[in-house]
Amino acid sequence: MKEITLQPSGLTKRWDTDLRLVSYNIEMTEVTGGTFWKCYTPAQVAGKEAFPPLDPNVTGSFLNLTALMQEYPPIDLYNEKIRKLAKALGPAWVRVSGTWATTTYYDFDGHTHGKVPQGFRSVLTKSQWTGVLDFVKDTGAKLMISVGNCEGNHNPDGTWNPRQARAIFDFSQSYGVPISAAEFTNEPNALETSGTPKGYTAADYARDQDAFFRFLHENYPGVLAVGPCSAGDSWVGQHGKDMKHPVNLGLFVPTEEILRQCSEKPDVFSYHYYNGLSERGAFMGGHWDACEAHTDAYIGEAERTCRITRALRDRFAPGAPMWVTESGDAGAGGNTWASTYLDVLRFANELGVFSSLTPGIIFHNTFCSSDYGLLAPETYDIRPNYWLCWLWNQIMGTAVYDASAYVGENLHVYAHSRRDGADGLAYLIVNNSLTDTVLVHLNSPAQRYTLSAENLRAATVSINDQIMPVRATEIPEIHAIEETSACVTLAPATVTFLVF
Repeated sequence: MKEITLQPSGLTKRWDTDLRLVSYNIEMTEVTGGTFWKCYTPAQVAGKEAFPPLDPNVTGSFLNLTALMQEYPPIDLYNEKIRKLAKALGPAWVRVSGTWATTTYYDFDGHTHGKVPQGFRSVLTKSQWTGVLDFVKDTGAKLMISVGNCEGNHNPDGTWNPRQARAIFDFSQSYGVPISAAEFTNEPNALETSGTPKGYTAADYARDQDAFFRFLHENYPGVLAVGPCSAGDSWVGQHGKDMKHPVNLGLFVPTEEILRQCSEKPDVFSYHYYNGLSERGAFMGGHWDACEAHTDAYIGEAERTCRITRALRDRFAPGAPMWVTESGDAGAGGNTWASTYLDVLRFANELGVFSSLTPGIIFHNTFCSSDYGLLAPETYDIRPNYWLCWLWNQIMGTAVYDASAYVGENLHVYAHSRRDGADGLAYLIVNNSLTDTVLVHLNSPAQRYTLSAENLRAATVSINDQIMPVRATEIPEIHAIEETSACVTLAPATVTFLVF
């Protein structure tokens, strides 16, 4: 058993983080309809069936991994359940992007009649995009996108053409829901693997991102220029040597190689955080086994990645806020356990550790697609990580305090102000040990909310032993446990909020 004594009055404030810390992605392929990652079987999710190994010998874009994909219809963002559950989370940013966004053609007057123009892979229609804009407006969100950068977006001389970008910015603005932030290309340091033109280089990207940032500043000065939107920097070069499960380094170039060639600085410095690749992408390396998913090494990847990226930010965009514009347990749609309680331990620690290292925003990938979605695709059933996000937004305020003195092996503690604005502090305590309890000594009464599950691969989560609904559209009433004794015991594999 571990023991800690919480003394809220003695903590030092670090900074104020963003009210919209908990934000999310809606993939462009969800909006247009098309391929996305094939769902795991129920037996695979439960850990009772292995995912069959696959080496498709793919070349070019990730979108060529057809054996790992399935077709999905366009999402209905007017769906009552989606709207209610999004509103219940509270204020957020919505990012419409993903690898598929790099190759999407914007057709807001219907001239393509659904036929994909040469150099693109999909078409975004007026009705599909107004569905996004209405969703953003109705939920009180702010909108972020990444613009297309495929072969069809380029001039004969190879330079980027802003015509398509202008179309989506102008349409959104005229509709009354302007785009508030934009990145140039999703995961550009994967180069043509992410859908950019064949033979596209770091120098090409630097030239074109500079052009895009100038385009924004000159034509849409209220839009935040966000970049470089890269992935895998903790996997490549000297940083990759520290990985327990290395990724095939040939897939990515270090972001530094791009940034050295850029002239324009972003308003916001962005990056993607994934621990590695899921079972679907395990042939490329970087895959963790489920038995490791509770360990300090595994959940510690969020901190390692943030520190690596913060050093890059300090060199190339000092003073710029940092955003994680895609976040999840694993690239390629999430692991088999991404939709289960097991991932709550990692995600809870990510929210806490990111806030303790830098103010900013985390865009969870995704809101309701693939196995890492907060909601299940098509049915919109509520997954365990949704309840974590909802509870965080009910309890954790924006002022961040230094609680590092309490952190130990398999024990991670974070402190914020109270979300309700009352005097006092709110603690997040992640006990990621599967065997040890934690005895928390209190110097005053507190309210407790503990997330737990019947087993680590459970599809449901309990808050204070109350099983949270999967198919509901309304948030049930949840009562805090009033802790008035001098100490409280936290069970293994639990996530607890204590409010003083």
